[in-house]
Amino acid sequence: MERIAVPFTGPGAGVGGLTWGQQQVWAAMREIGSSLPIGGVVPVTDGRTVDDFAAELRYHTGRHPSLRTLLRGDSKQETFGAGEAVLHVLDAADDRAAFDLAARWRDEPFDHAQEWWLRMGVACRDGAPTHVVAIMSHLAADLGGVQVMLRDLAERAEGPVLSPVEVWERQQEPPARRSTAAAMRHWETHLQAVPARRLPPPVDRGEPRYLRLVWRSPALYRGAFATAARLAADPAWVLLASFAHAWDAVAGGPLVAEAIIGNRFRPGLAGLVSPLTQNGLIVLDARSCGPDELVARARTASMSASKHAYYDPAARLELLARLPVELGVFYNDRRTGAPVADAPHGLTREPMRFFNEKVMVNLDDAGVTVELDTWHIAEADVLRMLTAMEAFAVSTR
Repeated sequence: MERIAVPFTGPGAGVGGLTWGQQQVWAAMREIGSSLPIGGVVPVTDGRTVDDFAAELRYHTGRHPSLRTLLRGDSKQETFGAGEAVLHVLDAADDRAAFDLAARWRDEPFDHAQEWWLRMGVACRDGAPTHVVAIMSHLAADLGGVQVMLRDLAERAEGPVLSPVEVWERQQEPPARRSTAAAMRHWETHLQAVPARRLPPPVDRGEPRYLRLVWRSPALYRGAFATAARLAADPAWVLLASFAHAWDAVAGGPLVAEAIIGNRFRPGLAGLVSPLTQNGLIVLDARSCGPDELVARARTASMSASKHAYYDPAARLELLARLPVELGVFYNDRRTGAPVADAPHGLTREPMRFFNEKVMVNLDDAGVTVELDTWHIAEADVLRMLTAMEAFAVSTR
């Protein structure tokens, strides 16, 4: 595999701590033993050359400081104003080579102190690119950051962007400390009002311990969008209400979940390529109210979770150490807004090597992906929960 050196320059050089979003990602990386890579393989159908992809790599690296940053210990980072990235060029007899390279890069942890946090390669046949491979450490970006990169590349955007070091500097200032204090008041108030344990004690049910279920349900989204139109509501509120309804039907009691909040709606952060997601707290009781009222409650819960999801992670850890409360249920609405394909209803199931929570419900553009620890919640209960989500959305339209 040929290695082409790609020189770059860019603003924002400096040394600082990890941002709040990076701290949360870095802690998860160390716990799981993975760089939590994002990216994949894209076919090349527009005639771009190897030189074109070298220029794209130079643009990305020069524009976005997180792609020319290295870790310094466990809590500091250094952004460079100049250096060399590497474009890997692979002669490939068939399409499989690009996917094999992506799989190898996903499995191989990044050396964050020595290696730039974006790996990029081009698979060629007879000298012409057939696929581009891009795998990025989660310490460099989240899904929102990838979308920023693609948008900026398409527009060849110019002008200043914040670096993670500059964001870290802002997070040391009084407004950020006030944000942390307000968020912790929100978390403490809600966690003190719910039962400490909401799932039975863990038990080995004889199932594979860690599972990923991918559930395709066009009816779920059709129902949610129809209900949203009827109520002049956001479909996100309807989908959250459907999850709270399903949780009560299967597990009983109010939904207490950590929502993955993007934080790019905050001033100055929209164009940042760096992990900005932090956990927001959702407490939503589906009992004693009709479907329309539940959607209204979901709106309030969702907005409160988003408002109070920007804080120093150390403060949250200190709070959870004081409160005898069990968490581990996650809700991640990661839909991109792409048109939903009317795919057939279906379910796929695969074991995972490791999962460090109890259950995580991810809303995708085409359906729902659930990751679970079967010692805490049975696969059959998750399937009942998915069916109940669909039934709620369909019945309220």
